[in-house]
Amino acid sequence: EVQLVESGGGSVQAGGSLRLSCTAALNFDRYVIGWFRQAPGKEREGVSCISEDFGDIYYSNSVKGRFTISVDRAENTVYLQMNSLKPEDTAVYYCAAILGTRYYCSNKYVREGAQADNDYWGQGTQVTVLS
Repeated sequence: EVQLVESGGGSVQAGGSLRLSCTAALNFDRYVIGWFRQAPGKEREGVSCISEDFGDIYYSNSVKGRFTISVDRAENTVYLQMNSLKPEDTAVYYCAAILGTRYYCSNKYVREGAQADNDYWGQGTQVTVLS
């Protein structure tokens, strides 16, 4: 059973930074890894995705320029560096993996991936940004 394990969440003042990690025993060549978030009372939404195989990276407009996604193959880990955090970034953050044959890392996956039939989901990590 493949597991995605997120870590790195916490509480931070507005303007601060956090780095989330998503560790998985996956062949990153075959999967698109996405970061999603869900705020209280809201639907889960896409934040970013990365395809190691094709070198594709996409971000939602709300985080573009502030968040950076990256992969460390040696650690089997996908990172989400979050800078200039805002109170509206407060949410539970999840990583997910979907076969690259089913979805490309793209604006479409960032928009729709939360509702897609992802192959694996992590358990989530809470991020709270204080104003």
